[in-house]
Amino acid sequence: MGKKSPFTYKMVIVMRTDLNMSLGKMVAQACHAAVGCSEEGKRTQTKHWRRWRDEGAKKVALQADSFEELEELAKKAESLDITYVLIQDAGHTEVPPGTTTCIGIGPHQEQFIDKVTGNLPLL
Repeated sequence: MGKKSPFTYKMVIVMRTDLNMSLGKMVAQACHAAVGCSEEGKRTQTKHWRRWRDEGAKKVALQADSFEELEELAKKAESLDITYVLIQDAGHTEVPPGTTTCIGIGPHQEQFIDKVTGNLPLL
């Protein structure tokens, strides 16, 4: 059995609330973000991805008020070398094509993700 990491790992999904998407639309967009971050994390930050997966793949849903807020989160994540994925909708249902609906951040150590999203409310 491998060593237990002293850190806990998580992924966060931050949804834009200003778009007034239906619950089903938000869930679909959050799933795109989770899958995208998992794939990117596995490819580029395998050690963090593996520990996150082995700990149970914790995911937390948070909310933001605007596209600009998601952009700021992306800049913070990038500055800390944390995987992130901005999700743009195809525009077939509730929002115009190319609308950025959410951002997935992580998986990474919780203490670093909290530096990016620690002030955001739960969804």
